Amino acid sequence: MIQGKKLVVVMPAYNAEKTLRQTFGELPHEYVDEVILVDDASRDNTVNIALALKINTIVHQDNRGYGANQKTCYKEALRLGADIVVMIHPDYQYSPKLVTAMASMVASDQYDVVLGSRILTGGTLKGGMPIYKYVANRFLTLFENILLGVKVSEYHTGFRAFGRNVLETIPLERNSDDFVFDNEMLVQAVYFGFRIGEISCPTRYFEDASSINFSRSVTYGFGVLATAMKYRLQKSGVREDPIFHI
Repeated sequence: MIQGKKLVVVMPAYNAEKTLRQTFGELPHEYVDEVILVDDASRDNTVNIALALKINTIVHQDNRGYGANQKTCYKEALRLGADIVVMIHPDYQYSPKLVTAMASMVASDQYDVVLGSRILTGGTLKGGMPIYKYVANRFLTLFENILLGVKVSEYHTGFRAFGRNVLETIPLERNSDDFVFDNEMLVQAVYFGFRIGEISCPTRYFEDASSINFSRSVTYGFGVLATAMKYRLQKSGVREDPIFHI
């Protein structure tokens, strides 16, 4: 519990056997009521490690995609009665110790969504982010801020906190099952008027940290541009899109 609200941490997992123990071990368990791991048909020992750690584990028998994994995460968290849900990748790229701070920003009713921003640290490149990803991150974020009319330091972090009202409002099932799900979710949050806050989050880039390859990154980038355009067309009344329909 945090400020009287049930806190559930969800971890969308794929081949995370080398980093899961460390990520789970650094969670603030004194505040976290439940941890849910959804395994997307990993080919390693992720599931057995999760079960050994007594994590509530759900297994996709077939690889459905990163977005589909998160859909299962949030559906299960809501079913368990979560008031606040924090999503963190189990690859130890983000600091689990910040879960308390992010959840508190939601619990205090100052924000509905809180993002762990890699950009606010000022040391993103020193942390190991590839230059091409950094440049793409900055360009896509600028483009989205202009089209969405908001100011967020980055839309592409994998460390996020949501209030229950957000997850019950935005039509997540209409989003992609692929990586662009992350972006669609935030654009929906903007569209429905939810308050988005950020916290500086140092990150680590190392061999065992998950990262999509260049070609998938390009696909994701075009998906981000398309999602921002869908938002602008929806807001201007030119074209309605299903991802904005409750």
